[in-house]
Amino acid sequence: MIYNHIIKSIENKKKLFGLLIDPDNHSDQSLINIIDKANSAKVDLILIGGSLLNNHIDHAADLIRRNTKIPMVLFPGSPLQITSNADGILLLSLISGRNPDLLIGNHVIASAYIKRSGLEVLPTGYILIEGGKSTSVEYMSNTRPIPAEKIDIAIATAMAGEMLGLKLIYLEAGSGANNPVTYDLISGVKKNISIPLIVGGGIKTKEAVEKTIKAGADIIVVGTAIEQNSEVLQEMVEKTHSY
Repeated sequence: MIYNHIIKSIENKKKLFGLLIDPDNHSDQSLINIIDKANSAKVDLILIGGSLLNNHIDHAADLIRRNTKIPMVLFPGSPLQITSNADGILLLSLISGRNPDLLIGNHVIASAYIKRSGLEVLPTGYILIEGGKSTSVEYMSNTRPIPAEKIDIAIATAMAGEMLGLKLIYLEAGSGANNPVTYDLISGVKKNISIPLIVGGGIKTKEAVEKTIKAGADIIVVGTAIEQNSEVLQEMVEKTHSY
């Protein structure tokens, strides 16, 4: 069980690294290449998804599955990005916004399929934080991110998510964000929730990984930086596992 693994890792004070893969940015061969590097680096989780995902999710997930034993979790941008070829799904509720489709509407549409799929469901409070530029997720979700300096709003939103029964909180600056989620905001949220905290978006260096972990993240997620330079994957994972 993926969630049990996350909880046990936190109890053992181990941080986890998630590699985010957008199949739209890969050919079959480049996807195999990045999975080979993920295996070598000992990545903890593979997240698969994207804002549009024009490539067929079933094919990409099947290709990943045949080349790794790393747990694969869907990170869906829409109900169309669901496949039973993965191990689990982050069932995202965009609690920083007020778009009803992303709070409950899409979940209703996908619920029967997810139930039949056998995927492990990980209910996740998804919180967009302003990262210095407009991002794809902001545009596609038709919601505004929480301003980076509004730490009190981010904390209250995360607390509400936990009170609603969500099992994970995901702070997201957006793919390719100029700035990662601020360390003060991460620290503030972590101090006020008791469920695992995921942080992603705008993390480009091993130094940023280190600061994000020290601020309180339990799981680091990186995608764009590794697509641009896959050689940083090994050092980012090593930095994550050094804590």
